[in-house]
Amino acid sequence: MTPAHDGDGNGNGKGNGNGGRTSIGEAVASLLRDGMPVRFEAYDGSVAGPRDATITLELKNSRGLSYLLTAPGDLGMARAYVSGDLDIHGVHPGDPYEAMRLLQSHLRFRAPSLGEAVSLVRGLASTVGLSALKPPPPPPQEHLPRWRRTVEGLRHSLSRDAEVISHHYDVSNAFYELVLGPSMAYTCAVFPEQDATLEQAQFEKFDLVCRKLGLQPGMRLLDVGCGWGGMVRHAARHYGVQALGVTLSREQASWAKEAIDRDGLGDLVEVRHSDYRDVLEGDFDAISSIGLTEHIGVRQYPAYFGFLRDHLRPRGRLLNHCITRHDNRPREVGAFIDRYVFPDGELTGVGTVISAAQDAGLEVVHEENLRLHYALTLREWCRNLVEHWDEAVAEVGEGTARVWGLYMAGSRIAFERNEIQLHQVLAVRTDDEGRDGFPLRPTW
Repeated sequence: MTPAHDGDGNGNGKGNGNGGRTSIGEAVASLLRDGMPVRFEAYDGSVAGPRDATITLELKNSRGLSYLLTAPGDLGMARAYVSGDLDIHGVHPGDPYEAMRLLQSHLRFRAPSLGEAVSLVRGLASTVGLSALKPPPPPPQEHLPRWRRTVEGLRHSLSRDAEVISHHYDVSNAFYELVLGPSMAYTCAVFPEQDATLEQAQFEKFDLVCRKLGLQPGMRLLDVGCGWGGMVRHAARHYGVQALGVTLSREQASWAKEAIDRDGLGDLVEVRHSDYRDVLEGDFDAISSIGLTEHIGVRQYPAYFGFLRDHLRPRGRLLNHCITRHDNRPREVGAFIDRYVFPDGELTGVGTVISAAQDAGLEVVHEENLRLHYALTLREWCRNLVEHWDEAVAEVGEGTARVWGLYMAGSRIAFERNEIQLHQVLAVRTDDEGRDGFPLRPTW
């Protein structure tokens, strides 16, 4: 073990005094532009960053270092953290929000010159050995890279969509109950007041969708990507509609069917384990899509909105609720989100969503950005995970629980910083004479 190196308290000592050997702390500090905003402690005894920092990153072993070196960026950090090789002290693993916010605001790497890079690699290899450059197997929570998923079918084919949806949603219904709370709603809530509870906000979300769709007793509602059935149960209980929900998650469908029977709604509500593209019924008065579009794929938008339009009666309404980017420029999601959270997920701007709906023959009559409401929703989900951490770990294991804490806290930051948004788009299939059935002003 090399001696602990503190330098000036920020890990910025110039010489290492170890015959060309470079400690892990020295290597990390040398790549930072403005110094380390948190404390860093490595298993070789070296350190970097201020002694009085409230947040400490602890690199616990050589496998964690190998993750960081062989998959630079968010993927390597995620692998080390999920596997337990990298710990964050000063925050709870169910809600590492404060640490992530600090790191994202103040952790800035610089690009070393070629000579510096060669010297750094040689010095670090002398300390930890060349074995650190061999990639360890990824944690079991990680999905295959995108190029290897072709064995499961083409991207957004029926078979491949079913597989990647199962990866995320078939984790454990009991785990989701701990995180989501009684509503079992895994989509952005709508907070009627700043201090509203999560359950009040999820009720308001479902009710807002019902009001925008103009639901009335006896109407027929299709909810695509229905999750655990929150929307269809709310619409049936409070608006007296006949509701059909479809989900690709077998676990969600099973939970929803039990909830429907428990609520005594079996004569009004049906939930199927099915792809929405397999729904044969048509002429619905209303269709809701809450959190499905992210999984569709941008290239599939024309077919998606065309399918929904064709399944609406004239003057029937569609409410599309989905996460979007703050612009319409195409880009892939990050490696962590794609491998650990939403494999094959895609985001684009609301302009692209609206254009696709219009091109499919729908009239868009209203849209609303609920970005900050999703930040509040994620805050409450993290709070639930912290409160039920031991139960969650017992249910799914610490690695999976860490994935969800990291994902939800990071997403909260992204919504707060306007990197991603949440839009509800209300559209209608006009009749042959162009009538949409709406009053002159909104009623919701």
